[in-house]
Amino acid sequence: MKLTWLGHGGWKLEAEEAVILIDPWLDGNPAFPADRREEALSGATHVLLTHGHDDHTAGVPEMAREKGLPVFTMVELASRLEGVEATGFNKGGTVDLGGVKATMVPASHSTSYQGSGAGTEVGYVLKGDGKCVYFSGDTGIMADMEWIGAYFEPDVGILSCGGFYTMDMEQAAWAARRFFDFEMVLPSHYRTFPALAQDAEALKAGLKGVDVVEPEVLVPIEL
Repeated sequence: MKLTWLGHGGWKLEAEEAVILIDPWLDGNPAFPADRREEALSGATHVLLTHGHDDHTAGVPEMAREKGLPVFTMVELASRLEGVEATGFNKGGTVDLGGVKATMVPASHSTSYQGSGAGTEVGYVLKGDGKCVYFSGDTGIMADMEWIGAYFEPDVGILSCGGFYTMDMEQAAWAARRFFDFEMVLPSHYRTFPALAQDAEALKAGLKGVDVVEPEVLVPIEL
């Protein structure tokens, strides 16, 4: 499995026969180099969305139409993506994305799409190439993390932990210790705006013995 940060909350996951773009906000993302858009989209087979906020969905319908990519997301949000091959499912449901099994799990945040309702916010557990990844999506600490950790036993956590809009680094470290047994943690949803954390030193300090890797945009991380 290969994981590549696209800046902010966006990621590219390559496993099995799939290249999945998760929350791939590229157009207007200050953390993403606009001249490397085609590199980021290279080989993409699916799009997976956690919720409807602009910093996760802006430009995505156009991208999906341009590249012929199917989009998978919360059922209400899927129904609002006009002109896109969109599959809507719901929490507890699992879809097969080119051999990668993606299960929708709860998150605790808010959501809307272009100013109106978009279902609810979610995260995902993704299994492929013998690995299990918990993608938290935008969230604060929540009790659901206990059963997600116990039931799926994920090896890797991609945690939105920049603070202000989501849990911060200290909170994410506490949740990871309390509810999970990660081998590796990748911070996400940070370094984009001044209000967000600009490094993951507090996460590293709170997760001694866990491989906390600060990602660089478009630099693949091999699992």
